[in-house]
Amino acid sequence: MKDLFSEIPALRGDGLELRRLALCDAENLRALTGCDEVYRYLPTFLFEKQSADAAETIRQLYEGHTESLILDVFSDGGFCGLAEFYGYRAPLRKISVGYRLLPQCWGKGIATKTLGLMVGYLFSETDVKIITASVMPENRASARVLEKNGFRLAARAVLENWGYPRPTKADKWIKTAAGYRRAYRLNAEPGDAP
Repeated sequence: MKDLFSEIPALRGDGLELRRLALCDAENLRALTGCDEVYRYLPTFLFEKQSADAAETIRQLYEGHTESLILDVFSDGGFCGLAEFYGYRAPLRKISVGYRLLPQCWGKGIATKTLGLMVGYLFSETDVKIITASVMPENRASARVLEKNGFRLAARAVLENWGYPRPTKADKWIKTAAGYRRAYRLNAEPGDAP
């Protein structure tokens, strides 16, 4: 098993490709980050939203990637959005996942397949045993994507800081590797007792 961040993976399957962003993807990234509809259910502080210069964002994206990793999502060769592994906790063998797709890619199964590729990679090629996701309760489409990929709802309406003026309610979802039985508490930190 490889360490999660020992390489930047290229994942392929079912007409999808998840891969490292390249400078030639700057226009696609600009289109995504400029679409308010994409980000209405997401935190305000996502990496790709921190700079108005998409090319500069891409240049900085993979420097010292030890806690998060963002990949392009392509379906049948067309850009759809981003997939992200974040919040890596090595001692817990835990990672969180997220995705954001252009509106024209919604309702076509692309998010479900994207998450499936991510989960398959994490559980088959890395030592990750726990995958979590946070979703605003209003984002029913993302909740369905998680359910289709075998995640279970672990906590409802947990208050979190997503960068908005008030704490944001988020539903917490979890999936563990087959046969993994260690007890796990949401938001556990390294050194915490299970």
